[in-house]
Parts: sequence; structure tokens; C-alpha cells
Amino acid sequence: MNGTQALTLSQLNAAVSRAVASAPGTQNVWVVAETADVRVSGGHCYMELIEKDPASGQQRAKARANIWASAFSIISRQFLQATGRPFGSDMKVLVRVTASFHPLYGFSLNINAIDPSYTAGDLLRRRAEILARLKAEGILDMNRTLPWPDVPSRIAIISAAGAAGYGDFCRQLFLNPYRLRFTGRLFPAIMQGERSAESIIAALDAINADLDAYDCVVIIRGGGATSDLGSFESYDLAANIAQFPIPVIIGIGHERDITLLDYVANMRVKTPTAAAAWLVGRGADALARLAQTAAAIHRSVADRIGGCRQQLEYIRGALPTAATAALSRARNRLINVRAGLAAIPDSRLRPQAARLDAMAGTLTQAVATAIDRQRRRLDADAQLIAVLSPEATLRRGYSITRVDGRAVTSAADIAPGTEIETILASGTIRSTAN
Repeated sequence: MNGTQALTLSQLNAAVSRAVASAPGTQNVWVVAETADVRVSGGHCYMELIEKDPASGQQRAKARANIWASAFSIISRQFLQATGRPFGSDMKVLVRVTASFHPLYGFSLNINAIDPSYTAGDLLRRRAEILARLKAEGILDMNRTLPWPDVPSRIAIISAAGAAGYGDFCRQLFLNPYRLRFTGRLFPAIMQGERSAESIIAALDAINADLDAYDCVVIIRGGGATSDLGSFESYDLAANIAQFPIPVIIGIGHERDITLLDYVANMRVKTPTAAAAWLVGRGADALARLAQTAAAIHRSVADRIGGCRQQLEYIRGALPTAATAALSRARNRLINVRAGLAAIPDSRLRPQAARLDAMAGTLTQAVATAIDRQRRRLDADAQLIAVLSPEATLRRGYSITRVDGRAVTSAADIAPGTEIETILASGTIRSTAN
């Protein structure tokens, strides 16, 4: 030791504490970091502030931090009002800190102010990054562009079982003044907290398993703190809704509340009752169109019947005189034809009569000539028949032998003892063959 006086650990830590407290740049400085392991105890808020490498995501700096109760109530309220989310873990923050080194507890940072606009901007940046990713993947507008049926009446409902918002939705939908008939099935899900996204995705999977039974999906949550909406800023949940094959309605929060899901769903409304009112309104519009169509059909039919009635009245009035008028017209046509025939001059009839007289003489001569020609042909045919007839053959010395009326041409065809008949030109001989 060479006479050097040794320090106790508490003395060394006290010296470090004084050095830290008096060092430039350690008091009331603004620091950018990410929160982790945030917890509240006895009104005080404890956490760790970390810094990660942007490329690898590995931690490269870490420090314990706290917000004393005297400041935390004010800081947390301002943070919630500005960002819509409670102060918690996994947030990028811009904080004003004072560094300290306690002889017993070591180094820590005392946070005395937070700039919530920095965190709000980071939340919006993260939302923009998710939307850009969905767009790059080509799924951002898939659900938003799905067509709606004229009356979506089969509703799959994702909500917390027994929630007031779910009850409001059902009353608005099923007790509508138009007496429209809807069917709905609840798919229970956790609608706040860290497990919300996972629970809603599970409900969507259950609906997708029986997709043909539904026209649309309604995701509703009535009331609740705005701070609970952070659980809906999820890429996985947004991607599931964006790619869901039937239209999705989002009715989460209030008019002023916007979540990531509102950018990917087919329809966004402010409350569960507004979701029911939109569905009822679509059915009412269909009823109105149907009533207009029915009225148009009624007018068209009435006009057609009126026109037919007028035609019938006209025909009824015209029938008594129709027959008389038709006869009068026919009589006039006959008179006109008769007058036309009488007006034909004799000069046109006389040549035709002379032609007829000449044709009569010509026809008589032609008929006589034709008859004489046919008579000569018949005489020639008779002479040929007389020469070729069997009688002529017999007269030339030939005979015909028959057995049982059948002419025989071969002696082999006549057995001994057979009676034969021989026909001559004059007479018949009957004999028996030996």
C-alpha cells in the first residue's frame, strides 16, 4: 500500500455519485431510447431504457430508469391524451433525464419529462410502415374492393361475449323498424389487451371454415378506453382482415378513434350500433328499390290495361257497322270489275275469236292424223302376233306335249306309264308313254 489510504466501497460510490451529479451533460438532458419492462409500483414507474442497433437489432446500451410518483401521474396522463396509448413497454420515447449514481443501487436515470409527440409520430410511422408493407404485398385493398350482396343478412360477429357493444348491435339489428330478418352468430374474442390480435385471428379462422354460411363479418367493440386500441395496430391481424374473402365491417371505438384495421377493412363505422344501422340501411335501400320497381310495374300494367280497354271499346263500337261496310266494299269492287270488263273493246276480242276458229280446224286434222297413225301401228302388231302365236307354230306341223297341263321339253321328264296330252293344230291326242 506504501502508506496510501484505501477507500471504502461506499466512499468510492459516493465519489462516483458526486462526479456524475456534477459532470456536464448529465443533468436534464433529452435522450432517445426504447422502453422495456415498464412497471408501476407505489405510484412510481420503473423501467429500463435500451438502445438497439438498427441493423442487427442487438442491444448496444441499457440503463435503469424511473419516474417518481410526483411526476408520473401528470406525465402518464399527458402521454395518454397525446398518443391515445398508455405509457408502457416497447415504445420509442424522447425523455428528459437526470443521471444519478446511488451508492447502494448504482447508476440510474430519473425521468422528469416526456415528449409524447415523438412517440405519437413513431406510432404513426409504424402504422405507415405496416400499410406500405401490405401494399407492397398486394393485399392492402383486397377486402376493401369486395362487392356486397344487395342485402347482407347472414352476419358473423366477432366481439367479446356479454359486452355492452354486442348487445347494442343485436338490438339495433334484430329489432329494426323495417322487420328485416337477419341471422347472426357470435364468435367470441378478446377485444382488449395483448392477446386481442391473436384471439380475433382465431375467430376469423373459425368463420373461414364455414364461409358459405355468411355474407359478411362484423368486428365490434363498444366503449372502453382509447388506450386499449393499441392492440389493433398489428400487422398479422391487418393482413388477415385484408385477405379475408368476404366483406369485413370494423366498429371499434368512437368517431375520433382510428386504428390500422380501419385502413384494410371493407367498411369502417364509429360504433357497434352504427354497424347494425349500416346493415339495416342497406336492407331498407333494397326494400325501397323493390317498392319503386313494384310501382313501376303497376303503372306499366295499368297503362297497358287502359290501352287495351280503349281498343275494346273502339272495336265494340265498330262491330255493328263492320259487316255492312265490308259488304258495301265488296259490292263496289264487283261493280268496278264489271265496268272494267264492259269497257274492253271488241277489237281486242275479235282477233282472239278468229284464232280460236283456226285452231279448231287444225286440231280436227291433227286428231285424225294421230288416230290413223295409231291404227296402222296396231295392225302391224296384230300381224306380228299372228305369226309368232303358238297356233301358227302348230299349223306349220309342230305339236305341244303336256303332262298334267305342263309343257314337256325333254323325254327324260316322262316316266313310263305316264299319261300325256299332245296338242296339234287341229285336235288333241291322249296317250300313255311306254
